Amino acid sequence: MSESTPKKPAPETGSIEWLDLTVPDAARLRDFYASVVGWKTGEVSMGDYSDYTMNLPDSNTTVAGICHAKGENANLPSQWLVYVRVKSVEQSVAKCKKHGGKVLDGPRPMAGSDFAVIQDPAGAVMALLSD
Repeated sequence: MSESTPKKPAPETGSIEWLDLTVPDAARLRDFYASVVGWKTGEVSMGDYSDYTMNLPDSNTTVAGICHAKGENANLPSQWLVYVRVKSVEQSVAKCKKHGGKVLDGPRPMAGSDFAVIQDPAGAVMALLSD
């Protein structure tokens, strides 16, 4: 009898999948949050620079990311950004516009998903992901 790794359940529509912060100086903010919150950090190579994972101190479970505002992330706002799973980024972007919101980035591919950043009529920002 062999052991098998349990399958991770498919993300549910409407679920929060990720949280990150994109800023001009990710290393400075990485150190700030590591000190203030107690997170441990890890590096993620982006080619000529690194972004960072923020991990729980006792389990090294990644709970967030801190990224440089470079490349495709250059237009993202400097604020914590929640990523929410939707059925279709394209359809959600169309509904966002129809209901008075704005599209700040995308739709575009990102890490194997479709991605967009929207702003609601009150100015709050959210990222959308779909397969």
